[in-house]
Order: sequence, then C-alpha cells, then structure tokens
Amino acid sequence: MSSNIILPRIMQVGEGASDAIVEVLASLNCHQPLIITDKMMVQLNYAGNLQQTLAAGNIHADVFADTVPEPTVASIQAGVDKVRNGNYDSIIALGGGSPIDSAKAIGILGKLGGAMRDYKFPRIVHESGLPIIAVPTTAGTGSEVTRFTIITDETTDEKMLCVGVGFMPIAALVDFSLTLSLPARTTADTGIDALTHAMEAYVSKKANAYSDSQAIAAMRLIGPNLRIAYHDGSHKQAREAMMLGSTLAGIAFSNASVALVHGMSRPIGAAFHVPHGLSNAMLLPAVTQFSIPHASKRYADCARAMGVASEQDSDEAANQKLLSELQAINDELQVPTLEQFGADRQLFMELLPTMAKQALASGSPANNPIEPSDAEIMTIYRSLW
Repeated sequence: MSSNIILPRIMQVGEGASDAIVEVLASLNCHQPLIITDKMMVQLNYAGNLQQTLAAGNIHADVFADTVPEPTVASIQAGVDKVRNGNYDSIIALGGGSPIDSAKAIGILGKLGGAMRDYKFPRIVHESGLPIIAVPTTAGTGSEVTRFTIITDETTDEKMLCVGVGFMPIAALVDFSLTLSLPARTTADTGIDALTHAMEAYVSKKANAYSDSQAIAAMRLIGPNLRIAYHDGSHKQAREAMMLGSTLAGIAFSNASVALVHGMSRPIGAAFHVPHGLSNAMLLPAVTQFSIPHASKRYADCARAMGVASEQDSDEAANQKLLSELQAINDELQVPTLEQFGADRQLFMELLPTMAKQALASGSPANNPIEPSDAEIMTIYRSLW
C-alpha cells in the first residue's frame, strides 16, 4: 500500500536559513509579502530584522503582529481583513506555532472567504490560499511542515482541527539561530511537544515507512538534547538538534497523524487555556502507560531511539525505562499538574464528559494503538490532577 506524502515545495535548513528569504520569494515569483507574527517577535526585533533583509532585496513588507497564543476565530479576523484590503501575494509566517497556524488560516480565509468553521475537519482543504513562507522561531510545533492548523471557536471553546494541503506552507526556512533567545519554559513546552509528535507519529495506526524514518530520526535528535537546550539556551549544537528534530517530527506526524495525546490535549487547552505543548507534556506519560500494552515493540523502539534503552533491553524493560524517562523529563523541566497550573478542580471534574467527547470527536484517538472509551479517557484525565 502506498502513502501520500506532502511536504513544503522549498526547505532551507540550518544556521542563517532565514537570510534566504529574498531568494525564496523570488523563486516563487512573490514580491508583496505580508509578515504575520506576534508582538514578542516585534519587541525582540525579529520582525524588524526580517524587514531589513527584505528591504536589502528591494522588497517592502508590512507587518501584522496581532496574533495570539492558541489562536481564535476572532483573533485572526483582523489579519483576514488586512489581507482582503491589501494587495499581498504571499505571507511570511514568523514565530512559533500560533503565528504560523494563524497565518495558515488567514491565508485561506483571506483568499477564499467563508468562515473558519467551513474549513473544519472532516472537510479536507485542497484549495490553495495565499502562499505561506514559514520561518519558525521555536523548536516544537513543526507547523512549518504540516498540513494542519488549529483555531479555537471561542463561542464554544472548541479547538477546530483544519486539515489539507491548502494549509501546507509552500516554503519553510528552518533556522535554529532564531531559537537561541527562547526562554527555558518555552523551550521545555515546545520541546516536549516535538517529542510527542515524533512518538505519536511512530505509534499511530496511520504510520508508514516514510513517517517512521522521520519520527525515529527526530527522537534520536530530541532525546539527548532536550534537557541541554532547557538548561543552556545558548548551546548551539543542542538548539540545532532540537530545531531539526522538531521539523522532522512535524513531517512525521503531518504524514501519519497524531493520536490520543493530541486528542485529549485540545479540550484541556480550550477549557483551561493551558498552552498546547504544556498540556501535551502533562498527558504524555499517562497516555503512553495506557497505550504500551497495545504497541509494546513500537514504544520500545521509541525508548531506544531516545537513548534511554539499548538493543540488549527487552521490549518490556525498554518500555519501563521509557515511562521513567517521560516522568523524569516532566520533573526536570518543571511541568506542572493541572492543580499546580491553577485549573479549577470543580470545573475540571464537571467538564470531564464533555472533554472526553470532544477528544474522541477530534478523530486523533482513533489513530492510537488502542482507541479508548469515554470512561477510559476520563480516567486518564483524572490522573492528571
């Protein structure tokens, strides 16, 4: 059986990759880009530096910096309006997963019209919006190489998954030097997010030979370097490994899909405003423990790729080491429980049935080695408290 692999048309990878922006735009015959980013990228002058690089190539670029973490329908509307009222032929998405996800949605709605809900899964979006050139500044979401975006409908607190080649950036400039100033908390959350992508892609029922190769390579890069990058953000070799690992993990899950962690993560984020990477981190040990009996060899491969188990270890021993490692990572990287995060316990318990239904409705749990029932999902949720 063959697998349909979708990638950006252009990928520039390595230190200084973002400096190739002028040449990349020229190769795409794009001359009037809009930079979509957030206020932090403006404050840190990342957006200004990009504008200067473009200006040196005689390209003027406006900046839209009003994207927000965990983007909502309302938060992207101003960007949609700017695109519709402007004469832009492309979008440069600069930042972490939220600006890139926002840019994908803005590119589709700005060109094709309609409402975000019109593009929600199970619809598969084949139509093309404005071409996106993604310049990630975190090593985590892999959004620069995925055919997904997630936008929250704030009227229902539903995180809408939108899928299709229409959301795949046309180019990705993967420059680890843009991550050297990331704070430790962001490094931790995005790094565990990338690890989750790689693991879920590898154990997914939709895994294939291509996605497996990317996922294993990603875990080999992320496993030994996540702690180093967290404790020493200026460590170039660790940052480079994390950035490449994140991109490979993004390629893996974009072509194999995520599974139960992501299905359960979205309702937590929507209801309690837990950042996506952080809610993934909260869930990863418990979901892995639940799923191991149904994909023992696959999870053991993950342990070996991460460097926490050897080829001499039995699958059972490797999986015990994997569970210990995932908990140790959360402890060392100070991943809080939901209680420590400040979620309201009564509200959390009341929302369990709703969150379980939303998790299952997302489709991601169906890709898990074992698809859980509502009751099993609620049991896992309770264990997070």
